[in-house]
Amino acid sequence: MLAYSFPLLNVAWSIFTIFAFVLWIYLIAMVLGDNFRRTDHSGLAKAGWTVLVICLPLLGVLVYMIARPAGGAMYA
Repeated sequence: MLAYSFPLLNVAWSIFTIFAFVLWIYLIAMVLGDNFRRTDHSGLAKAGWTVLVICLPLLGVLVYMIARPAGGAMYA
């Protein structure tokens, strides 16, 4: 309700939500790119991770970031 009485707050909130959405899409793209660059995953594992990230994005990204080894392809 406060944002509607102050138009500048409405603009700031819109910018924040757009930034968060772009950041989320970038994170998904980074996880999928890391998944496909890995040489230690089989084709079935890559397909499984891809399906998990696409079907359950929040859970899939969080589990992938926790489960992958620290020396992965993302840091290479």
